[in-house]
Amino acid sequence: MRVGLVGAGPWARTMHARMLAAGPETRLSAVWARRPEAAAATAAPYGAAVAASFDELLEHSEAVAFAVPPAVQGDLALRAVRAGKAVLLEKPLAADLDTARRLADAVAEQGVVSQMVLTKRYHPVTRAFLRDAAGLDVTGARSCYLHGAFLGGEFATSWRLEQGALHDLGPHLLDLLDAAVGPIVSVRGTGDPRRWIELTCEHENGAVSQASLSGAVRLPRASTRVELYGPGAESLVYDTAELDHEECWPVLRREFAAAVRSGTPTTLDAARGLHLQRLIAQAA
Repeated sequence: MRVGLVGAGPWARTMHARMLAAGPETRLSAVWARRPEAAAATAAPYGAAVAASFDELLEHSEAVAFAVPPAVQGDLALRAVRAGKAVLLEKPLAADLDTARRLADAVAEQGVVSQMVLTKRYHPVTRAFLRDAAGLDVTGARSCYLHGAFLGGEFATSWRLEQGALHDLGPHLLDLLDAAVGPIVSVRGTGDPRRWIELTCEHENGAVSQASLSGAVRLPRASTRVELYGPGAESLVYDTAELDHEECWPVLRREFAAAVRSGTPTTLDAARGLHLQRLIAQAA
């Protein structure tokens, strides 16, 4: 499947381009970015074309992957969907709830496949944790997603520094809590998203969960941890400290290609992204 890539920043280079070019289910067909020289540098290692415009990228591609800030993704993904292209979308879905809603509605109206890059969801350990969680009576949960990428380096991008951990890390943790504990019906946030933010979530089944988020703390490695508690004898713990995230990419690529070929999206689609965007807006 020919997939075009929008974006040429660090995440586009280190994950999207490499994953799509590795195949065998997909081929990186073209790259487009606002800086042509960056697009060329991203495309060159894989022999992909450099599109002169977004419309040209659409012509080269059966599907389009986005590795750009949410404000850019929201508008361009809407154009791709209206052109009938399947879309691989980053989180959050858009910069604001209204744009996210328009995008999710367009996906439904056009009947195209969409899929969210919620990376941890494609790891076998995550899936085993969610299977185990489905059999538990959960009363409450504690969780955190902490790292120091906002303190400096190429991933300290302007939109991350401006929006902070709620928009960048929040979708991952809210998605895990929503899937493991039960649908979140309300969320309250306190703190400073640029430094440290605490979320308290109420779930449809009456459980309460808490989430700590920060991209501005110095740690040896990023930490994502979820602890589930209930009236049973033991808690259930999910911890990414020892996970090899390279195991996520082949699963993500294979499932996206299969969804597009069959015309049947996975549960991690734009509607899921919209649900997470609603929770972020509520917390904000």
